[in-house]
Amino acid sequence: MPQQSLMVEPVPALKDNYIWMFATGEGSWAAVDPGEVHPVRQFLQAQEGSLSHILLTHHHHDHIGGVADLRKIYQATVIGSERDQARLPPLDVAVSDGQQISLGSESAMVLEVPGHTSGHVVYLLQDVLFAGDTLFRFGCGRIFEGAPERMWESLQRIRQLPDATRLCAAHEYTLVNLQFACSLEPNNNQLQNMLKHIFQQTDMELPTMPSPLGEEKLYNPFLRADDSQFAKNIGLTGYSAEQVFTSIRKKRNSF
Repeated sequence: MPQQSLMVEPVPALKDNYIWMFATGEGSWAAVDPGEVHPVRQFLQAQEGSLSHILLTHHHHDHIGGVADLRKIYQATVIGSERDQARLPPLDVAVSDGQQISLGSESAMVLEVPGHTSGHVVYLLQDVLFAGDTLFRFGCGRIFEGAPERMWESLQRIRQLPDATRLCAAHEYTLVNLQFACSLEPNNNQLQNMLKHIFQQTDMELPTMPSPLGEEKLYNPFLRADDSQFAKNIGLTGYSAEQVFTSIRKKRNSF
């Protein structure tokens, strides 16, 4: 793990999206999942910079809505899943699992993590994970395509990354996710203390990410489905990890 961490900037967009920006060289930036144009242009104007790359995690419109115009304006290189390119804007670089890609002064590794969609990918740059809608702080994405077991497998894969990995998810869902986690374990004092802190952050309209993946491993219910003590705490003793995950994902859908 490099000593110097990648500098990332969350740019708010739409209702609760983040377009993550990071530098790819002197005056050049990349945008992850630009759902609209204006926030990216405003950010680049403030930085007196240009857009070199666009990284896409999946095909949903709130993640790709600004791609066509941004490509025209900046001639940016568009990168996305080879498996899902029929549903993405035209790609300059189609990527697959385990591929290393060059992004100016940076490089990224691609991980395929089906579940939210069948073609979802995430990008690991230095100590930063751009997770799209697969993993959120204290939560995970809805399962639109495929079985819950597939999403659980994808989350386990992400869970294997180092604790110091910084999570950059595509939505500001932290507060409601943590409220759901507290509803599952109302006697968990650590969750209750974190909830107070997150309330303070959201009251001040501060982003709750990046955040350490190690914290997710300890407190995110969707990463703890194979923890027997967690299963006991929520009344699912003896259930398989897949059954626990499926149960809490269903509960979260209606929370």
